Amino acid sequence: MSSSSVAPSPSRGGDAPVERADVIVVGAGPGGSATAAYLADHGLDVVLLEKSAFPRDKICGDGLTPRATKELISLGIDTSGWQRTKGLRIKGGGHTLQLDWPESDAFPGYGMVRTRAQLDEALARHAERKGALLQERTSVTAPVRDSSGRVAGVTAKRLDEAGRATGETVTYRAPVVVASDGVSSRLATAVGRPKREDRVMGVAVRAYYTTPKRDDYLESHLELWTRDDAGNRILMPGYGWLFPLEDGRTNVGLGTLDTTSAFQKTDYKDVMRRWVEDINPEWQLDHDESAGPIRGAALPMGFNRTPLYADGLLLVGDSGGMVNPFNGEGIDYALEAARVGAELVAQAMARPSDAERERVLAAYPKVMKDELGGYFTLGRWFAHAIGNPEVMRLATKYGLPRTRLMPVLLKIMANLADPTSRNATDRLITTLSRLAPSA
Repeated sequence: MSSSSVAPSPSRGGDAPVERADVIVVGAGPGGSATAAYLADHGLDVVLLEKSAFPRDKICGDGLTPRATKELISLGIDTSGWQRTKGLRIKGGGHTLQLDWPESDAFPGYGMVRTRAQLDEALARHAERKGALLQERTSVTAPVRDSSGRVAGVTAKRLDEAGRATGETVTYRAPVVVASDGVSSRLATAVGRPKREDRVMGVAVRAYYTTPKRDDYLESHLELWTRDDAGNRILMPGYGWLFPLEDGRTNVGLGTLDTTSAFQKTDYKDVMRRWVEDINPEWQLDHDESAGPIRGAALPMGFNRTPLYADGLLLVGDSGGMVNPFNGEGIDYALEAARVGAELVAQAMARPSDAERERVLAAYPKVMKDELGGYFTLGRWFAHAIGNPEVMRLATKYGLPRTRLMPVLLKIMANLADPTSRNATDRLITTLSRLAPSA
């Protein structure tokens, strides 16, 4: 089958037209587009609904670790010309440590940086080429349920170029709906899956700056110093980053967690402006006004919305809180969930009965938690520990000089341990993740 078979069904008495497919995917971010591409590759009729039109921006650091790079390779994305990174440079406590990405059988020895405007469009067009039907400027308004309460589709409204409703509404129906509609996830909320209060939530702000400096390392500042109006230096909770792009710009941002007491009381856009002033002598940063102002977004961490599947609705990416509490990275886990989820959906759709299909789909939460649950729990413990900026300061001061320890921490924080390796470090990290309670 291909998406060309997806067509409107006749409507009655002026009702909104109904379009049918095997699977509806809501949201064409990395997780949604990758899910649609994999599903189409499995021969399913897929509709991919996106409320914006490409290219469009998303708030993100744009950094892709080797774990995310591996998923892009598996998906078949052409990354020619993308900025490649050799590793991570860490600064703090008066120390600088430069670490190369570890190369292993499990992961490539390089990462990348790509703006979300570019990355998301590349993935959405890839899904189209695979056969998914991409519907841009289509805002999903609510789930459609059958008589048993199972999600059996969505309602949506068409938008014009200015983002205003045109008055045209459409109903899409399918046996499976995938919610990849972001941190707020209108679909998950509508079916009674609120965000869990026992999970860590982060916030990140970022903007683009031009710089004469050329770099092939991600740079992370583990101490976030800012200044008050009198010029006194203040240590804030969180960390800052500079991620280089291939076009002479760098993505500059900072992130923090709700585990700190200052979370609700701080203007992080202002913190970032002051922090940029302090690091500017080295980088000579000039704000790229054409790319927009400093903007912020929430980071839902550690499976903060559950269950990941129930009653016809499967969650992928930020809608399911698939962000790493160690480093705020979510693209790789969205891509991984897309790959795993699409395989299960394809297997389910091949089963002859509703009961058998549901049994296969119901395995998705367990598969994801078996893979990431323990690791996310370790990350949640770490996030609570560093909520106090003084803890981070001391850890940075005494940890960075221990050059043998830091490559181990890089593997932990970027989740780059090879589970099949006999290397002692990889085995230790894998064992800790398995022993930790599942998130």
